Amino acid sequence: MGKTLKRSAAFAALARALAAGARGGPSLGARLAALPRMMRATGRGEYDGGLRLALMAGAAAYVVSPIDLLPEIPLAIFGLADDAVMVTWLAGSVLAETERFLEWEARRSSVIPGQVAP
Repeated sequence: MGKTLKRSAAFAALARALAAGARGGPSLGARLAALPRMMRATGRGEYDGGLRLALMAGAAAYVVSPIDLLPEIPLAIFGLADDAVMVTWLAGSVLAETERFLEWEARRSSVIPGQVAP
């Protein structure tokens, strides 16, 4: 049940992120351009995305890795299903996290150093 809930959340995040982009949210290019800034801000400890970035890196490594939980050759379509779920989760996570980062970045740029933020 726990894995199903996590997959549902990933699919919901993907749907929200795609809908946000369609409604005038950040473009795909803006989101992809934000990835290096997000990694730098996380590495410097300014942004709290460390665990989420680690999970996304793990998912990307799983997809490109030759070692697979469900091998494609003997299990045919079922072997591709785990990769499809992982790619879908990864896409949704990247879209959702970059949108969150861009919002954080916009709030951060509106704060004046030495002033109390509301």
